[in-house]
Amino acid sequence: MNILILGATGFIGSAVAARLLEDGHVITGLGRNPGRARFRQPGIRWISANLDKMTDAADWATVLEGQQIVVNSAGALQDGLSDDLAATQERAMIALQGAARMAGLKLIIQISARTDGAGRDRPFLATKRAADLALAASGIPYVILRPALVLGRNAHGGTALLRSLAAFPLVLPFVHADSPVETVAVEDVAAGVSAAISGTLPSGSDIELAAEERHSLASLVKLHRAWLGLPDAPVISLPSILARPVTWLADMAGHLGWRSPLRSTAITVMSEGISIDRATPSGLPTLSARATLAANPSGVQDLWFARLYLLKPLVISGLSVFWLLSGLIPLLALEKTSAHFLPFMPEAAATALTLATCLIDIALGAAVLLRPLAQRALLGMLAVSFTYLAGASLLEPALWLDPLGPLVKVLPSILLTLTALATLDER
Repeated sequence: MNILILGATGFIGSAVAARLLEDGHVITGLGRNPGRARFRQPGIRWISANLDKMTDAADWATVLEGQQIVVNSAGALQDGLSDDLAATQERAMIALQGAARMAGLKLIIQISARTDGAGRDRPFLATKRAADLALAASGIPYVILRPALVLGRNAHGGTALLRSLAAFPLVLPFVHADSPVETVAVEDVAAGVSAAISGTLPSGSDIELAAEERHSLASLVKLHRAWLGLPDAPVISLPSILARPVTWLADMAGHLGWRSPLRSTAITVMSEGISIDRATPSGLPTLSARATLAANPSGVQDLWFARLYLLKPLVISGLSVFWLLSGLIPLLALEKTSAHFLPFMPEAAATALTLATCLIDIALGAAVLLRPLAQRALLGMLAVSFTYLAGASLLEPALWLDPLGPLVKVLPSILLTLTALATLDER
């Protein structure tokens, strides 16, 4: 069958695409930035599109042409510079349903979430619930799958946070350490989609997916710690009030385009835990968390990822502070700073050049905080750093011997910038 997968570049979507390709289907993947995915999964026809711009049925006409089934694995945690949940998770999906009726689509499979409990009124779950209800009332054949916390070989969002907490040095600090968490392997979610397409799951099914076992958040992190090959560490339970500064900072980062799993929506949901209603068993086989991890042994690259994950925001913010201060501090003593250039140019030109370099530093320090501009800002930092080093080495080489090391100190900044570039990609 011809199948369109929304969010095909994501953690779940890429696993679903791989499974359906294996089943022999013809797959079209829709993603916001599918550039790298074209190389990872060349057997898929890729479409670059932004769901929050597809909120009218007419926007879907070309995309649905020739398609028989749509699998929606797209989604986001919280509104921010890069995400509009009402548009992406609700209006675009309702528009899709309208277009699907006109296109004669055979089936829509919605990968959703349990939308009651803690956080039910937050946009993440409220928009999913609205899309689910609209789908159930649309008259289109459908299956809704509601996975618990999804685990897999790759890591994104909550799974990535589990690994980073597991790699925390010496102790394991937690808020809501005893909250119950149920899991499901990403391969089992993909198998559920495959079962829906084959007809094993009848149209109108609304199924929650989770393994039989239930963990606490602390025990699940300890399980990941052992998987990473690290010795056990004591758990420190922290009062929830201590999480507020962290979630506030994470929410602010979201408004700048960064998708942190520590945002307030995730913490609110975790306050009650992630569990499913077993009153309606799925009948689908599911791997336990332990079996999922055992089937995917970790390597040193997983340990690197886990240790770098929480360092990444510190690296970005540290670079921002460094460049902002590099631009602001000389402005406080502009005449003294511009004196370095006086042997080589007139005073007016020296002042103008100093002012220009300060403004460039400030602009780069601010731009790196904006996720859409971060890569260009980091490349700009490298270019400016090497320009500063080359210019100073030619005009005033004695600065290399300065005991305060104004040039030597640029070298660690360059290495930190290269580290930020190496870890910038999110998927």
